[in-house]
Amino acid sequence: MLAVLFVLLLLIVWLYRLRWRNTARGLLIASLLLFFGIGCGALPRWLSDRLQSGYAVEPAIAWTPRNAIVVLGAGTAVDEGHPLQPSYFVNGRLLRAAQLYSACKAAGKECRLVVSGGDSQEHGEAEAVVYGRALRALGIPATDMSLESRSMSTWQNAQFSRPILAEYAPQHIVLVTSGIHLQRSLLYFAHFGIVPQPVAGDWVNARRELAPDSWNFMLMDATLHEYLGIARYRVYNLLGWNAPKAPPLGA
Repeated sequence: MLAVLFVLLLLIVWLYRLRWRNTARGLLIASLLLFFGIGCGALPRWLSDRLQSGYAVEPAIAWTPRNAIVVLGAGTAVDEGHPLQPSYFVNGRLLRAAQLYSACKAAGKECRLVVSGGDSQEHGEAEAVVYGRALRALGIPATDMSLESRSMSTWQNAQFSRPILAEYAPQHIVLVTSGIHLQRSLLYFAHFGIVPQPVAGDWVNARRELAPDSWNFMLMDATLHEYLGIARYRVYNLLGWNAPKAPPLGA
């Protein structure tokens, strides 16, 4: 959004040079409203709340004899000289997945974690492998995990998770990702015939500030990424560019 605002500023200067001053003034006012609307938190809060609404903070899960918990990736962090670590944005997802696994086991049910994420950042190791190490450190055995390490996007998370889920044949599927990411993820998974129960691993809120705050600009970028992903999916469907929809899993 800062890049967009910078382009708008250049456009305003250019309009003034062309002596289109009324247009330039109007665009300047609109740009200032946009800048403060984002920076002071009103716009990112409204957009992020619309993405996160409708999902229970502590959803009730009816565990079946055979369950799968799908965890989506959100990057890795490079620490030179040390093994790759889960990024700041994924730890909530891993913690929630581990909690769900423990609850499933405590109920005496069978449970498998499907950890999905390739090396989209080109850090040298797939997200799923990095997350698998973290989950094993939390006490989850490797025998109860399937690592999907090819996907480079949310679309591929869904596409490449399907054959793993089809082979395991769970009676109930839970999808764990960030609250603002759930809506787009569920849309993509449904395209591949997977209808899981959504569980948020983390939630975000914009900060209400009198002066613009950098966190609000970062959150605005994150929420716009989700809305654009949803819009792109729908446009591609209309144009026939998406892969054909898969039948329901287990059908």
